[in-house]
Amino acid sequence: MDCDVVNNMNAATRRTKGDKKVLKKQQKASHTLLKHEGISTTSQPTKSLVVANGGLGNGVSREDLFAAVNQFGDVESLLMPPQKPYAFVTYRFEDGARKAHAQLNGKKLQSGENSVTFYLSYVDSVKHREEALVGFPEGLTLVEDFVSLEEEALLLTAVDWSMSNEAQKALKHRRVKHYGFEFRYDNNNVDKDKPLPAGLPDECLPVLQRCLLDGLINVLPDQLTVNQYESGQGIPPHVDTHSAFEDTILSLSLGAKAVMEFRHPEGRAVPVVLPERSLLVMKGESRYLWTHGITPRKFDLVPACEPDVGSNSGLTLSKRGTRTSFTFRKIRYEPCCCAFPSACDSQEGTSPYPPSPPSLPCCHADATLLEEEYVHRVYDAIASHFSQTRHTPWPHVCHFLSSLPPGSVLVDVGCGNGKYLGVNPQLITVGCDRSSALVQICAERGFQVFVSDALSVPLRTASCDACISIAVIHHFSTLERRLAAVRELVRLLKPGGQALIYVWAYEQEYNKQKSKYLKDHDKQHNGEKSKDTPEESQESHEEPSIFTTSHVERDVKDASEMTEGRLSVHTNRTAFNSQDLLVPWHLKERKTHGEEESSGRFSSRGEPNPDFDSSMSSDTTHSPDSKPSPSDNMCQIPGGSSVPVFHRYYHVFQQGELEQLCTQVTGIKVQTSYHDQGNWCVVLQKE
Repeated sequence: MDCDVVNNMNAATRRTKGDKKVLKKQQKASHTLLKHEGISTTSQPTKSLVVANGGLGNGVSREDLFAAVNQFGDVESLLMPPQKPYAFVTYRFEDGARKAHAQLNGKKLQSGENSVTFYLSYVDSVKHREEALVGFPEGLTLVEDFVSLEEEALLLTAVDWSMSNEAQKALKHRRVKHYGFEFRYDNNNVDKDKPLPAGLPDECLPVLQRCLLDGLINVLPDQLTVNQYESGQGIPPHVDTHSAFEDTILSLSLGAKAVMEFRHPEGRAVPVVLPERSLLVMKGESRYLWTHGITPRKFDLVPACEPDVGSNSGLTLSKRGTRTSFTFRKIRYEPCCCAFPSACDSQEGTSPYPPSPPSLPCCHADATLLEEEYVHRVYDAIASHFSQTRHTPWPHVCHFLSSLPPGSVLVDVGCGNGKYLGVNPQLITVGCDRSSALVQICAERGFQVFVSDALSVPLRTASCDACISIAVIHHFSTLERRLAAVRELVRLLKPGGQALIYVWAYEQEYNKQKSKYLKDHDKQHNGEKSKDTPEESQESHEEPSIFTTSHVERDVKDASEMTEGRLSVHTNRTAFNSQDLLVPWHLKERKTHGEEESSGRFSSRGEPNPDFDSSMSSDTTHSPDSKPSPSDNMCQIPGGSSVPVFHRYYHVFQQGELEQLCTQVTGIKVQTSYHDQGNWCVVLQKE
């Protein structure tokens, strides 16, 4: 046979194999869309296509996707649902859809730093529920292009970064500069009797005079904080201290845009795009009641500047740059008497810090209050920092998930940032968490999640093949509530279904082997760096945990200093001296490593990471909350630096306690139990 004929036949065979591979993956993508999103595809050509892997959730920008699909015909509409891993394109004529289906299937697209492979299928129609427009919080105003390009350049050069102050010394991995008054990180306030030698830069005066003329303020500010954030950094949710500053706060964004989220105490969230050179004015309710923060990530979801097609699909990705914020405030000299006493430190009647740690709860009401203050509020405040440290699934948990049959329904009760939801793509997964901030991070990663308390999950009884509860139950403060959490997991399981539970162990040394949690402490003292440390115990600082405003160090090793019935404050990286305790979370500065960062009581905690160096900081006064709470205070560390510290409640389990707890629930059996790096673990099966 002629060699050219043979070569052509072989080439045709190779193409056929490639086509078959693409077809198989295309069919799998269609099945996934139907199973998880309820999107039905059809084999008959239509004008509309669903583009799997072509969504905003995959990091594909609207501009790049439009350029890819527009080359095959006139695009009538392009729909990219927020946080979803797919998009819809509708052509004016069916021929355009046919060409795109034939040419783009199995093709790779480079969109910024992301490379994705498209799989396209026909759909009969494109259904989209319009998102209701949410108005700004009361008292919030955004003025775009408030300063010119020339003024922006002048303001940026006016900041003399070479002249360091105490705040800048305390924050090693970001640049901060205070004018007028120094913000003190030891008490989250300003020393009103000690103004700085130099006032606000002269370059700011024309901008502030314009604010006066426009009626945005009625008195000139006397304090300025300048913060500079690199891509991937952000601000945890916070409310500026009421007693420190007057009503109106101005925040000028220079250099790059970002999305700031405002959140009402009832849970309503409003994302606000802050373009470069824009001025944000916070007054009244938006200043005193709503928290504001910026999720740490390198890309934001923003409206497209010029939507190419369609009336309801103008969303795209915006890469963050270096953003410098000028935040102007007026020092307050009298107590605050705002209309929001529930959020006001001046109207609380007592010091914002408790005189001593809280007591163990003696009833259901006390338990819910304790968990709200020392678990829920903490994880909502540290969610973005926490997510940065929770990126590597634990091997034993992965083994459990991989052992489940394909198509099994899995619910992760306390999913945190969702690191276990994508371990086994052959499962139908859903997650829930008490922290709305962590649930938002999951949603941005394309997972199916919802906010829920672990004691009352809104899923049907016997609807799941498997459940996991990773480092959740140890946050419940009474035996009855821990037992109720196990019962809720069992309720969700089908007969024969399995549940995996992890809790933090009192015995950090087991079978003569120290956990990584203790080993890192030893290595730190020996001058060694930890290698291959599980992510749940990455940091190993030996800073004191200061709980009260009097700065009395509480070391649980000295029982004589503990008040009877009070919770002790644990010294990080040491053995436990009690089962019920408060574990500090340090928000120090943290070096970034070039990775993209995304950025509740019930999250995928694994073994806790009590100390964490963070690159997060407040755009206004401090990080993470300008209004202190009993679970939040400052820690003075050697060398003079101060870092915010949150305290989380834990009940650490002794050997055999978890099994004993589970055996109190009828209709289950403990298949196996084991100790995994400082955690007690069980696998249950519903009979």
